[in-house]
Amino acid sequence: MSSTSLALPPPFEAEVFGLDSPGGRLSCYAAGPTSSPAPPMLLVHSVNAAASAYETRPVFEHFRADRPVFAFDLPGFGLSARGPGPYTPRGMTDAVLVVAAEVRRRHGGAPLDALGLSLGAEFVARAAVERPEGFRSLTLVSPTGFNGSRRFYGPPGSTREVGLTRALLVGRPWSPTVFRWLTRPKVVRYFLERTYGSKRIDEGLWRYCVLTAAQPGAYHAPLAFLSGTLFSGDVNRLYEALTPPVWMVHGDRGDFVDYRGESTVAGRSNWSFRTMQTGALPYFERPEEFFRAHEAFLAGAG
Repeated sequence: MSSTSLALPPPFEAEVFGLDSPGGRLSCYAAGPTSSPAPPMLLVHSVNAAASAYETRPVFEHFRADRPVFAFDLPGFGLSARGPGPYTPRGMTDAVLVVAAEVRRRHGGAPLDALGLSLGAEFVARAAVERPEGFRSLTLVSPTGFNGSRRFYGPPGSTREVGLTRALLVGRPWSPTVFRWLTRPKVVRYFLERTYGSKRIDEGLWRYCVLTAAQPGAYHAPLAFLSGTLFSGDVNRLYEALTPPVWMVHGDRGDFVDYRGESTVAGRSNWSFRTMQTGALPYFERPEEFFRAHEAFLAGAG
């Protein structure tokens, strides 16, 4: 599948608007009834070689009938600016805060319900620690920072960058070539199958991943991600500092099933947990089960 000459459509049929952030211009999406008494919801996608707001599409489509729902492409991804960076947790968190502020401005300053997927959960957590009054609840889907036996309590704002990897990947003449190899359609499918723990992936997601990875400048942010620069060195300190209700959900299949670090927050009264018989994107695979549990959590979050 060749898509180098194809334009990237928005991930949703929705209002599309732009916002400026320290990391560049953001492409944002909004839908749902503006008069709904339900709090607005903000969705934050993950970070990988072919990430975009499309990763949250089932959640966006589910909630747009009943409440205001917003999503956006993080800096360096989707239809947002894809310059050379730098890309850091600070810049990604600032993007979350910029969009959250606009959502609250549109809805009378009400705190919002936020969902963060995978590494996006780290950015949502940092935003909620810095602006706790802005977040009514957090849903963390397959969040990073809990796998393995090592926890991360580094200095505030530190990262888990691997200097040698960054030196080899970022800003080198061969960087675009490396990225093109990593985002060939067959390779994208391979990594999605590992994410799902199954060959039964969502084909629409795969097609959008291939297309978004073929856009100009698409290699900058993913190569920073591969060097560890976008992973927070203080992530477990962030999770333990969260005060809103938190629902953490993940699957039991695929590459993202090691959550032994969950024990660091398991005893906290504002945290609740669910493991589903899915891969890392449970709302794609078992939407009815996911949304039934999600709505129950949101109903109690007030």
